[in-house]
Amino acid sequence: MTEFELKFEIPPARHPAVEAAMRRGRVVQQRLQARYFDTPDGSLAAQGVVVRLRKEGRQWVQTAKAPGNRALERLEHNVALGVKAPSVPELARHNGTAVGDTIRQTLKLKPGDAFPALVQVYTTDIVRLSRLVRMRGADVEIALDQGHIAAGGKTLPVSELELELKHGQPVGAVALASNWCLKHGLWLSSVSKSMKGQRLAAGQDFGVAVGARPPRFPRHASNREVAAAVVAACMDQVLANASDVAGGCTGEEHIHQLRVGLRRLRTALRELEPLAGDWGGPWEEALVDVFRALGQHRDRDYLMRELQGQIEAAGGPPLDWQGALGALPSAAKSVQSPVFQQALLGLVGFVHDAAGKDASAPDAASPKKFLRKRLARLHKQGLAQGRQFTDLPEPEQHGLRKRLKRLRYLAEFARPLFARRKTADYLAALKPLQDALGTYHDEVAALQVWQGLSDHDPRALFGAGWLSARREGHVQACQQACDRFSRQARPFWD
Repeated sequence: MTEFELKFEIPPARHPAVEAAMRRGRVVQQRLQARYFDTPDGSLAAQGVVVRLRKEGRQWVQTAKAPGNRALERLEHNVALGVKAPSVPELARHNGTAVGDTIRQTLKLKPGDAFPALVQVYTTDIVRLSRLVRMRGADVEIALDQGHIAAGGKTLPVSELELELKHGQPVGAVALASNWCLKHGLWLSSVSKSMKGQRLAAGQDFGVAVGARPPRFPRHASNREVAAAVVAACMDQVLANASDVAGGCTGEEHIHQLRVGLRRLRTALRELEPLAGDWGGPWEEALVDVFRALGQHRDRDYLMRELQGQIEAAGGPPLDWQGALGALPSAAKSVQSPVFQQALLGLVGFVHDAAGKDASAPDAASPKKFLRKRLARLHKQGLAQGRQFTDLPEPEQHGLRKRLKRLRYLAEFARPLFARRKTADYLAALKPLQDALGTYHDEVAALQVWQGLSDHDPRALFGAGWLSARREGHVQACQQACDRFSRQARPFWD
C-alpha cells in the first residue's frame, strides 16, 4: 500500500481557529498511543523506515512505513493485532510486502536470515480529530493531532494537521490542503512524528541538512515523467530543509542547502518546461523571493564570519558592524509565507499528477534528444563567453557563472540517460571553473559592502583596498579556469 499524506504545522495562535474549522463537519475523536521501535544501532531510522505498535481505540495495530518513489509518498503496511498489547513488533509480519522487502534490504538480510531484536526508542500520545472530505473526486481524511512525544524523560508537544488521500487522485488532496494553508497560515512539513521522536531521543532540535540527490527514472521514461522525476528530486531537498527552517532552524548549512535546492528547482522549471507541458502555475517569482531572502543570510555569514577573519589575519582592523547593516529578513517567516507554501503545494501536485502522463505529441523529440540539445546550447554559450572572460563586463561575468550552474544541474538531471563515467568526467572538469567563478563573484559583492561600510566606519577602507588588490588575480584565475575547461571538457551527450 502506498500512502500520500500532507502534513502541516499549525502556528499556536491559529490553533483555536483550526480546531473550530475541523468541528464544522462530522468528526471522530480517537486517542492514539504508539510505541516506536528500531534496532539498537538505529539501522531502520537511518534509511527512513518506521516500525510502530499503536493502540487505536481498544485495538493494537503494527505498522511499518518506508520512503516511496515521490515526494511525500510513503510505503505502508498495517497488521491488526487485536486487543492484547504486544511487547515488541515482529518484523516477519511484513514479509511479502514492499515495506517488508525494504526492511530486509535495509538490514542486509539474506533469505532465511532471522530479523534482529528491536528496542523501544520513543512513544507518542495523540488525540486525533478526523473527518472525511470529498474534493475534486478524491476522498481525503483531515486529521487534527494534538498531544506529545516522549523519549528519555523528555517530551515534545505536537500540533499538526494531516491530510491523507484515501481514494482518488493526489490533486484533490493538494487542492484541499491549499485551502487550509491559505486560510489558517499553515506550513508544509516533511518532518513526521517518527522523525521528531528520533530527534528527541537523540537530543537534537533539528535534523541534518539534506543535500541534492539524483533523480530516478528509467531510460524509457516519457517527457513528462522525466520532468516530474527531476522536480521530485529537487523537492526532496527543498522540503527537507524548508521544514526545519520554517520550524526555527537558523543553521548556516540548512539555509545553504535550501538555497541550493531552490536553485536546482528553478533550473528544472526553466530548462525542462517543454518536457513538462504545464507546471501547474507560475511558481518562479515565489521561489525567487525566498531564495533572495535566504541569500541575505548566506551573504552576512560569509562577510562577517569568513571574510572579515581573513582581512584581520592580513593585518586589517576589526570593524563596527553594529548599525551598518540592516536587519535580516526572518528565514522562518520567508519560508512560511503563503505564496511560497502555495508554490510548494503546486509542485507537489505536479509531481504526483504526472505519473503515467506524457504532455508531448507523438512525434515530439525524446527526453534524451531534448536534453542533448539543451546541454549543447549551454555548453557552447559557456565556451564562447569563457574565451573572452577578462574582457567581459562584470554583469556578463556573473551571467556566465549562473549559466554554468544551470549547465551543471542539467547535466546532473540528465545523468540517467547517458554514460555514467563520461558524465562524471564532464562534471569533474566543470567544478574547478565553478569554484573560481564563485570565489570571484563573492569577493566582488563583498567589495561593494566594504566600500559602503567605509561611510559608517573608515576602518573599512583597509578591507576595501585588500579586496580591490585581489580582484585582478581572481579575474586571471577565472580566465585560466575557463581555458582549462575548454581544453578538458568532453561533452558526454555527443
